[in-house]
Amino acid sequence: MGVPTAPVMTFAFEDVVKGFALDKGMPGQRFVFTPHPIANIPAATCREYLSGNDPVTGRPIVQELVSALTSPLTDEEKKTGFIQRPVRSRLIGPDTEERLQRLFYANGFTDGLPIVLPTEERVRAMLKGTSHRPDELAGKMQASSVREFWSYTVEKVAINAVMAGAKPEHFPVILAIASTGVPAIFTSTTSFARMVVVNGPIRNKINMNAGIGALGPFNEANAVIGRAWTLLSKNLGNAGSPGSVYMGSHGNNLNYNNLCFPEKEQSLPEGWKPFHVQKGFKAEESVVSVFSGHYLIYGDALANSRCSPPVEQCRYSELIKFMIQDFNSVGPYRTVKATILLDPTAAKRMKDVEGFGSKEQLEQWLKDNIMIPVWEYWVTYPKDYQAGKSGTEPFASWLKLPPETIVPVKKYNPPKPYEVPGIILKDPISIIVVGGETLPVWYVGNFDYITSASVDKWK
Repeated sequence: MGVPTAPVMTFAFEDVVKGFALDKGMPGQRFVFTPHPIANIPAATCREYLSGNDPVTGRPIVQELVSALTSPLTDEEKKTGFIQRPVRSRLIGPDTEERLQRLFYANGFTDGLPIVLPTEERVRAMLKGTSHRPDELAGKMQASSVREFWSYTVEKVAINAVMAGAKPEHFPVILAIASTGVPAIFTSTTSFARMVVVNGPIRNKINMNAGIGALGPFNEANAVIGRAWTLLSKNLGNAGSPGSVYMGSHGNNLNYNNLCFPEKEQSLPEGWKPFHVQKGFKAEESVVSVFSGHYLIYGDALANSRCSPPVEQCRYSELIKFMIQDFNSVGPYRTVKATILLDPTAAKRMKDVEGFGSKEQLEQWLKDNIMIPVWEYWVTYPKDYQAGKSGTEPFASWLKLPPETIVPVKKYNPPKPYEVPGIILKDPISIIVVGGETLPVWYVGNFDYITSASVDKWK
């Protein structure tokens, strides 16, 4: 555009922004860095930052800003050109298993755990799990919205499936996940987790576990399919490299196999549809559905402090309502979401005792009965906050309320769009039935449904 600019960010992102500029063909881009963090830091402290020195260069920040805007570009800064990723050799030379394991780990190709070495023989065997050609494009993925897309073939997905310990019969499910383009590891300063739910006949054909311990380390298919998603995201989607690409402050232990499990369709209460049918697929189709969130919270009637004796009279829907009432969005988008993992015994009670004849009825009841605290309303709708200060009702009266007071605005089904352009809250509540039917329990998590993909397409 020809307009001088001076990009400013905190020094914690030095490697990220310099690497990104390199990728985009601007290796000489000028940057000015401030101390870190600036989020939730008082304005006075931020002003002190600006009057101090750049922690990367040691020069005064204001002087750097002026220089970045007014000084002519040097010959070095004028250099341009996109940085091409080096093409990796298809094969690695023979070596001992121990040395090859270390080679894969040293190059960031693993999740830190030992892998199955992807020999040509093993990859050929994996490819027999699909009718698609090895060189066919399977999908493309980007580690974040500002990163370039990396494309990958069926063979490249097969290599990562072998590394994860998968078998050929698992491969169509892994290809379906890869086809969504959703990375298992999403780069953000918050530490995202992912979840994949499998529906349809494939879940029984490959002996996935939807019963006792479905979310635990007990089933081969659940474990290796979820792990393959992590490995292909790192190796084919550029989702690795902590500090230069991945920026999750803590990381998330769920990323190891990403909550991979099937829905227990055979135990759904009568009238309750499988999740993939809710999304428009036929019951006989095999489908993967992917979600994004951060955590799960355990719940049951005995453990819930809001449930007064006798416990058997507690309404599970009310307890779940209170649990997801406190869910808030992460980041500036105010998109509040929740996913509920119900043990079949809890689902059966909610139908037989509480009268929810379908998942949709329960989802709608939650959307209609969970309201928003006034503090969160102001954050979501800052224009209404200003209107209240000007005397507009009911906002003027709401300003007099304690911040935690619940106001009559539906949190999961708001009456108007969020005040962030392009942000649409769809399917804010999802319900999956899974578990061993040993106790009427549930998990709730701030997971958001993203998309679904056909497994049958990849057989």
